[in-house]
Amino acid sequence: GARLIPAVTGGEMLRAVKVELARCDCLIMAAAVSDFRPARTEKTKIKKGTGGLTLHLRPAPDILAWAGRHKKKGQILVGFALEDRDLKKNAERKLKVKHLDLIAANPPAAIAVETSTVHLKTPDGPWQTLKNASKVRTAAQIIKRIEALRD
Repeated sequence: GARLIPAVTGGEMLRAVKVELARCDCLIMAAAVSDFRPARTEKTKIKKGTGGLTLHLRPAPDILAWAGRHKKKGQILVGFALEDRDLKKNAERKLKVKHLDLIAANPPAAIAVETSTVHLKTPDGPWQTLKNASKVRTAAQIIKRIEALRD
């Protein structure tokens, strides 16, 4: 019963979330866009010159925070936190600030590997750690936690 809505850019993802949030029971934001985006884009290739290139960045829209501010009663919002330091502390802050119902936190070592350690938390519950869990097992545990939240 799940439906995939492809989005290539952060702007496309934000538009899709704005359109679809009202009719969903649960939004799992597993694919995050970058925290920053170029301040300016070019329509053509930037040619190599004699000097260096300075890239100016600005904050990207925070789609997860937008969803947290706009979710309705009964909707479940799940977010992920990739943290390179103070993992649980930073993830718990994100859980609260962005009004999430569940957060899955892991270190950068979890990128592009078959198994990793993931930490799950709801606002009122304790941390649950899945050590060396496959992506399939992690996904199953996240769905199990969502089902418990729905009951």
